[in-house]
Amino acid sequence: MFRVTVDGEEQWARAGQTAASVLLSAGRLSWRTTRGGRPRGVFCGIGVCHDCLVVVNGVPDVRACRRVVVAGDRIETQVGARLPDLAPETLPVAARNVAVPVVVVGAGPAGMAAALAAAGAGARVVLVDDGERPGGQYHRQPADGPARGAAVRAVQEHPRIEWLAGATVWGGEAGGSAAGTAAGKGGGWTVHVLQGPADAPARTPYTLHADALVLCTGAYDRALPFPGWDLPGVVTAGAAQALAKGQRTAIGRRVVVSGTGPFLLPVTSSLLSVGARVLGVYEAGTPAAWLRAPFAALRDGGGKFPELLAYAATLARHRVPYRPRRAAVAAHGRDRVEAVTVARLAPDWSIVPGTERRIEDVDSLCVGYGFTPQLELALAAGCALRDGAWVAVGPAQQTSVPGVYAAGEPTGIGGAAFAAAEGELAGLAAARWAGAPSGTARRAPAVRRRVLAGRRFARLLAATHPVRPGWRTWPDADTLVCRCEEVPYGQVRTDLLSADGMRTFKLATRVGLGPCQGRICARNAAGLCGPGALPDPQTADRRPIAQPVRLADLAAAGANAAGTDVASTDAAGPDPVPEPPSGPAPTQP
Repeated sequence: MFRVTVDGEEQWARAGQTAASVLLSAGRLSWRTTRGGRPRGVFCGIGVCHDCLVVVNGVPDVRACRRVVVAGDRIETQVGARLPDLAPETLPVAARNVAVPVVVVGAGPAGMAAALAAAGAGARVVLVDDGERPGGQYHRQPADGPARGAAVRAVQEHPRIEWLAGATVWGGEAGGSAAGTAAGKGGGWTVHVLQGPADAPARTPYTLHADALVLCTGAYDRALPFPGWDLPGVVTAGAAQALAKGQRTAIGRRVVVSGTGPFLLPVTSSLLSVGARVLGVYEAGTPAAWLRAPFAALRDGGGKFPELLAYAATLARHRVPYRPRRAAVAAHGRDRVEAVTVARLAPDWSIVPGTERRIEDVDSLCVGYGFTPQLELALAAGCALRDGAWVAVGPAQQTSVPGVYAAGEPTGIGGAAFAAAEGELAGLAAARWAGAPSGTARRAPAVRRRVLAGRRFARLLAATHPVRPGWRTWPDADTLVCRCEEVPYGQVRTDLLSADGMRTFKLATRVGLGPCQGRICARNAAGLCGPGALPDPQTADRRPIAQPVRLADLAAAGANAAGTDVASTDAAGPDPVPEPPSGPAPTQP
């Protein structure tokens, strides 16, 4: 344990604890005030929404859910917009160039499987993730405990895998691989990475030059707007689980869970494990829909049913009510959630009049209506989409762009086992593209069979738990659609008349122009406008800068590309790409 300060008051913290967890442990549900004077705290829990911005050591706009604290850190409330006052020693340094056959972005089940498969086939791999250890949300573990799980340890110990922890891929472009050019497979890919404390100035830059690129960038919770959804204490289901599993922190004492899909069950189990009392789980859909295709469910997802039964037993043991065809449709409170209205839903998810019921003394509401894939890097690489929402892949997980592969949630939502199978197939294909020496073709057919079963289950999951159009009746005119720019639904309906596409819609309404860049609001805004109103909703996912980057770091990247000298610093930065226990290190061009 060590001490940090929160607005000048000392607070104990644990190794690996995030600023958000420290603030919640101190009884703070909000610590930022928007330009409009609204309180904000944690919402998405994984750095997507930017609701939880704080000032750390004098530097503003730090995502509290991502920043791991160290002894002596000064955490302050952030009021409105604030410019940083950076000392000369925080200027960026020159990028470290690393050439490697395969780069894997994302270290969840898909990314770990891809890295292990490519390395097992003989390729050297750099695995990049913003977590402090591999595993992603599914394998998330207490940050101050030992690493658990065979796959997690295998990634950390493999001699041909370079694990780049606490690192963010913010962009990339074609070219930069001399080996790929020489082999006649194009110029490979250049990947731009920043490593170091989340949102800190002068993070260590890397420029990775890869022959093959595997994108396992994951997804984040979709939350639907309703009155009061922007109150502190209303969080995504994933945020509640991340805090419980990774930080051993309960988002609240008396919690309501609402949404759709089987993910609500492990989230509830995680909340119970850290001492929260769950007042009810409200499933907007009807789980009985699984019975429409029982054979397919057992054939392709039978391995998941023991897990689901275990979660159901946990809910029963704790006497947690589970109510299908119901949802939380409003949250109430002044500067935090204090009560929740739940209602019965018609088959299209519109509210059945007269069924509303108010639950008092609630300090947290966790919501999750499926997932939104993170497509920025895939779109930046030029990859084609399927159904306008998922990365299109072929039999070996290859995208429409040669040398680029995708696996996991960007290609479809089907669970950890499905993501891992796709990752293994992508890793084998990437190693083969990069010229790995061993025969990968022998393993591919068996892996492909698992992938096909996973894809069938993913389609069944999507058909069983769709988001029905009646949710559009939940918001009122004052409900915020865009949390960042504080744009209400009434304004969206008015300004829609002057828009002929997503780009002009954003300019007219300001929806999607805030710090989250439309990650939370764009999909919902397009849905609220009605089918066909915005013919190009995927435009909101086209972000050339995929992750937050400070302007000084961006300028330094441009200077590096142009061959211009970049200011050096005497301050010690993170170590280079970690040396493996044995085997060759990445080539320094």
